[in-house]
Amino acid sequence: MISLQDISLRLGSQLLLDEVALTVYAGQKAGIIGRNGTGKTSLFKLLMGELSPDTGELDFPKDLRKSQMRQETKGSQSSAIEYVIDGDIKFRDIEKQLAQAEQANDDHKLALLHAELDLHGGWTIQNRAEQLLSGLGFPPEDFTRTVDEFSGGWRIRLNLAQALMTPSDLLLLDEPTNHLDLEATLWLQQWLLRYQGTLLLVSHDRSFLDVVVGHIISFENKKLILYRGNYSAFEKQKAERMAQQQAQYEKQQTRKKEIEDFVRRFRAKASKARQAQSRIKELSRMVDIAPAHIDSPFHFKFLEPAKLPPSLLACDKIAIGYETPLIQGFSINIRSDSRIGLLGSNGQGKSTLLKVLAGKLPLLGGEINRSDHIKIGYCAQHQVDELDISATPMKLIQSLNGQVREQEIRNFLGGFDFQGDRVTETIEHFSGGEKSRLALALVVWQKPNLLLMDEPTNHLDLEMCHSLTVGLQAFSGALILVSHDRHLLGNTVDQFLLVKDGKLDIFEGDLNDYEKLLLESNKSDNKPRQAKAGKLNKKELRQQAAEKRNHLKSLRTNTAKLEKDIQLNQNRLSAIEEKLADSALYEDGQKDKLNKLLQERAQLISATSELEEEWLNNTEKMEHSEQ
Repeated sequence: MISLQDISLRLGSQLLLDEVALTVYAGQKAGIIGRNGTGKTSLFKLLMGELSPDTGELDFPKDLRKSQMRQETKGSQSSAIEYVIDGDIKFRDIEKQLAQAEQANDDHKLALLHAELDLHGGWTIQNRAEQLLSGLGFPPEDFTRTVDEFSGGWRIRLNLAQALMTPSDLLLLDEPTNHLDLEATLWLQQWLLRYQGTLLLVSHDRSFLDVVVGHIISFENKKLILYRGNYSAFEKQKAERMAQQQAQYEKQQTRKKEIEDFVRRFRAKASKARQAQSRIKELSRMVDIAPAHIDSPFHFKFLEPAKLPPSLLACDKIAIGYETPLIQGFSINIRSDSRIGLLGSNGQGKSTLLKVLAGKLPLLGGEINRSDHIKIGYCAQHQVDELDISATPMKLIQSLNGQVREQEIRNFLGGFDFQGDRVTETIEHFSGGEKSRLALALVVWQKPNLLLMDEPTNHLDLEMCHSLTVGLQAFSGALILVSHDRHLLGNTVDQFLLVKDGKLDIFEGDLNDYEKLLLESNKSDNKPRQAKAGKLNKKELRQQAAEKRNHLKSLRTNTAKLEKDIQLNQNRLSAIEEKLADSALYEDGQKDKLNKLLQERAQLISATSELEEEWLNNTEKMEHSEQ
């Protein structure tokens, strides 16, 4: 058990925790959430003994074994596998004593140490380290490469592997998925579910939190509030509490309308009923939890593009890569309403494709035809490294358009939570999250009609990730997205392309299908169809074809009627929402009218839900009939 009793903690002059009381029991898995700068990292340092509380007591068992994922890696000539094994300090100590005993020819000591090594599982340590490296995406040929040979992102993966190798009762992980692809994220997810100790996890990946943790510890007004359940449960609890605040009513209704608009847009262009069904259910759930984010400091929107041509760019049998092609023979037409998610493990060419489309890398073959009116907004995975750290947010925006009034820029940057003097401070000492927000703001300011986004949520907190999701839903241009954040992918794109073995193909299915594909490795989800016994004559075949055409016609007619009815209901709902927004309606004499409107609104919502369910069933039947 870990107990914080009346803990207060300061960082310089800033009070992070104010007389906090919190108890975490052995074996609990808890997600730590809070805006950047609230003190999540400082809490970890407090638990690791790197900081001392200003007041109060921190109590935990004296023999508690702790492991923490480090955020930085110093240069090292150790091989990757030896670096990971270094995480097991006990093993290294036994190894050192064994060497000394061998040198001293102390057979008795050697026997004792070998028995201790056996109890510690030392004979399997090489295999365990290899499994960790493989799970986190390292190919076998990289096991013997030195740490110095790896880039920053891969070094962070080595830190994660080392933390997992360390025998521990308490595991502290700070944004472990930041540099992982979806495949490695799913592997880590399964590893943590099997972990027997206490886990404290900082993550902006809500889907990851939903699966792994059973409690949420939230930084709220310099306190730590413990919620039972995963992140979705926390969101619902907070939404229920905030929905009771009448002052937030209008904001809630605005957000609900935005989500419902996005649902309608998606339904209108959905080509696959299965994808439509998962999307509509998820977005309907988002309506209910919208109030949980009303107090977010982030409220930006993607600015309307100056022009939005029907076709933005066309790829004709392109080959991309560096010296040798990673992908070749790929063709696609990116329309103004294209919303594409790229799937595939790291190293397959997803980031390279975005660089080529953005004009940052030359083609190895084929041709790309771009519209004269294309305006690309490119969010690179390491875009923060390209920022001029001597500049201020104000100067960076002015460098893009010097004719804009300062107040307009301040208003815009305020939506990314750059307030007051912060907009005129140099970004040299900004946090990673602040730099990521600023880099995103620079892209938004340029009014792109095609967004190319490579892991845009790295270094962002949960509230900013939510705001980005909302912004992308309302974005009127085209989007191509690479992300390990399943919630972001599932709520902003409507088509997936899979990059694998040098090919880029349409992935028929949703993210759940892709997760199953990864988790089941080479097992096929597709069951072979059984051949029908016997043969049909031509007359019977013609009859079957006619019945199929009539059935399809009936389904299409019914589907069109359902869409019309849904639209009529939505129009009536919009009219009711406008009436409910009138403050005069809440005066004492209007009670009956208010209740009547609320009752009608509830009936319309219920009826619309039933119509949408019928629409989904119809489109799924159409899909099967057309196969």
